[in-house]
Amino acid sequence: MGTLLTPARMEALQGRVERIVERLKPWSWLWPPMAFAAGLGSFFLVDRQQWLGAVLALGLLFAWLLLLSESLIGRWLAHRGHPTLPKGITAFIAQMIHQETLFFTLPFILVTTVWNSGQALFALLVIGMAVWSIIDPLYYKLAGRWRSLYFMFHAQCVFLVLLVILPIMVHLTTGQSLLLALVLTVLVALPSFWHLLKKRSLARWLGFFALAVVLAYGAWLGRVWVPPASLWMTSTALSPAFDTQQRTPQGTMALTPDAIRSNGLYVYTAIRAPRGLSETIYHAWHHNGAEMDTVELAINGGREQGYRAWSHKQNFPEDPSGEWRVDIMTDGGQRLGLIRFTVSEDADKATVADSTIQPSGLSALNLRRFIPGKGGIQSDSSEPE
Repeated sequence: MGTLLTPARMEALQGRVERIVERLKPWSWLWPPMAFAAGLGSFFLVDRQQWLGAVLALGLLFAWLLLLSESLIGRWLAHRGHPTLPKGITAFIAQMIHQETLFFTLPFILVTTVWNSGQALFALLVIGMAVWSIIDPLYYKLAGRWRSLYFMFHAQCVFLVLLVILPIMVHLTTGQSLLLALVLTVLVALPSFWHLLKKRSLARWLGFFALAVVLAYGAWLGRVWVPPASLWMTSTALSPAFDTQQRTPQGTMALTPDAIRSNGLYVYTAIRAPRGLSETIYHAWHHNGAEMDTVELAINGGREQGYRAWSHKQNFPEDPSGEWRVDIMTDGGQRLGLIRFTVSEDADKATVADSTIQPSGLSALNLRRFIPGKGGIQSDSSEPE
């Protein structure tokens, strides 16, 4: 190894990297849209051509490993008397990887966010970080002066990478991916508070440990605000009946108290998930803000139109009038969507459950109509009830 990594060779390699970076700088504005297109392609291709989505995700993960080990490699080279890259070069490379991360994961976040919930704040945070990363004066000021914030910025990017890549690459469920991403993010964020240990006193060690616990606990409490980047609802419906053979909602009725007590009510959802991912979701029924019932449903990924699942509620309270909400949740407590309806004695004020399958999220745009021969809906091989 010593004969290969001679100072002359390392200096030549460093010079080559610097020249490449100087040539890339005038074209750096192309990097964010290319990363966004790669993320968009990975999002759509992960079902049809999973290998391509996996290759894109693997390339992003490799770039992040390089960035995470950059300081370690620099210290190793300096310890052995080898030249290291100037800070301007390493900052530029870090900026490119941050841009790649943020714009690659942005399509996943935008599509899976439930915009009428707290997840909208998380999505806006990611958008703000993406914009910040492309404004050079702001980004380099963050990297040069506000090191603690820069480490937190870096940790948030790590969280986004893991949140998107783990379900695609190793088919971890959203709950498992979220937990692992939170743990690793806290570990990455802790170096930003390392200055607490400069005096190495017991009080500072205890403070550092307490801070780690608070960060981990706060991150776990905030998980409901994090969109499930690998799952999203493609369609929903309310109906008084259900055809289990065709797996489609049927019938029409106004949701009056007498009608729902007599017929019950079906809630139908179609959930898109990456191929090979098995996931448990929940239909949580709420009446006037109070949780009534929770129905567990198992889904399998790979269906472009979404894996169809439904729950049937028959046991309504004596007075079911009022506002109802069905939260569609993951096993890890992340919200996939929600369905609202009103039960009222006045048929004009009551919601009408008409069995119409309403597209939601990105599927509402019906982008598949632009693909020849892809406008139809696939049938499911098996569905849970």
